[in-house]
Amino acid sequence: MLQYTDLDKPLNALLTAPHWDVAFSGGLDSTVLLHLLCHWCAANPGAPVLRAVHINHGLQPAAADDWQQHCEAQCRAWQLPCVTHTVVVSPEGSLEAAARDARYRAFEEQLSAGAVLFMGHHLDDQVETFFLRLLRGAGVDGLAGMPRQRALGAGQLIRPLLDCARADLEGYARHHGLSYVEDPSNRDTAMDRNFLRTELLPVLSSRWPSYRHSVARAMGHLATAAEAVAAEAGVPETVYSMMGDPGLRVCQLLDPSQEIAAARLRAWLSARGVRAPDRVALLEFLRQLRVAPADGSPRLDSGSYALQRYRDAVYLEPGPVALPPGEAVSLAPGESLTVVGVGTLSLEPRSADGLQLSPGECLTVRWRQGGERCRLPGRSGSRRLKGLLQDWGVPPWWRNRVPLACLGDEVLVVGDIARCESTRWQAAAPAGEPLWNFTWKRPAGISSD
Repeated sequence: MLQYTDLDKPLNALLTAPHWDVAFSGGLDSTVLLHLLCHWCAANPGAPVLRAVHINHGLQPAAADDWQQHCEAQCRAWQLPCVTHTVVVSPEGSLEAAARDARYRAFEEQLSAGAVLFMGHHLDDQVETFFLRLLRGAGVDGLAGMPRQRALGAGQLIRPLLDCARADLEGYARHHGLSYVEDPSNRDTAMDRNFLRTELLPVLSSRWPSYRHSVARAMGHLATAAEAVAAEAGVPETVYSMMGDPGLRVCQLLDPSQEIAAARLRAWLSARGVRAPDRVALLEFLRQLRVAPADGSPRLDSGSYALQRYRDAVYLEPGPVALPPGEAVSLAPGESLTVVGVGTLSLEPRSADGLQLSPGECLTVRWRQGGERCRLPGRSGSRRLKGLLQDWGVPPWWRNRVPLACLGDEVLVVGDIARCESTRWQAAAPAGEPLWNFTWKRPAGISSD
């Protein structure tokens, strides 16, 4: 029987964290993990504060709210704080990948410096991941599976149950009378993972009952091999676009040995917690980098993220935008709103050097359609915004998602990049009236296993 003391070794190394969070969906895996950690913390008074973090994806509105209520009720019963986040899942591409990206972004934003997020992935999850990646032609690093520990935002992601089979978790839940929710989508065999779990792997188990542990050992050997290749190739230094996109220099990917170049890219992606694309797609992307002209922009779309060359580097693009490019939104003084793929927009009060707005007046936030102009402070004439964005080094994938704060047809602010000359900018506020500052917090980066 699984015991909370089985977690002594990984947990004792994490006691200096400011707090411990548990990704709590309400399903079997996360329920067992949260219960184990509750008991461990009760037996170890010096443990960090334990919290549950529930992500409501809203994909099945009625069921999603029921799951959230279940998680909140469970945490009340165990006297644990429960932090909930509702995320917007982009309808573009793979819904499963988009939900995972939205979930990881929320987790990243939740974690403070040095904090820990625990996830309940277990041995069966790891084995399923191996076969999925094998069938997609993954390299040794992909076949090594999900890491037990990796960076996540400002904190760390830890998977303490990777050696435990699902049957072990089911036995623990029965023994302790734990209740948990079952996602009906887990029975949909149109999804590759569910097909593997319900149709193929039971056949393997009937012939080789201990296949899970055999596969896990093979994955360990592959992880060692991947580490050796990555060490030989080296992890390239991360550079950033002027918009904060992480990337690496193109010259790092032009090694005469295509295998070394591929290993460098995989190692760099792995260091960021991003799964490498399959081998065929990766090698084709590297080929395009070699033959493209200096101003070319080869792009690799992996489904959940994209890599694209811009000037002398290859960058990870941000996720898709929720709003159609032509759709504008209103932003009132003191208001804050979040646009998926763009970030959080706010209009905050300030006492000096801000925008003067009349009572009841709002800004309109829109995105570049073409023809917009801006006169920079101290300049004699206005210029097309398209040319300014190019001069500033804004990558192409950002140029139509940089928010433009406007009054009527007048552009006042270009994202967090520049102000446009206007009589609305005032050095000091009139008596009894605030000035306003447009702020833009960009979204967190891509992170997925």
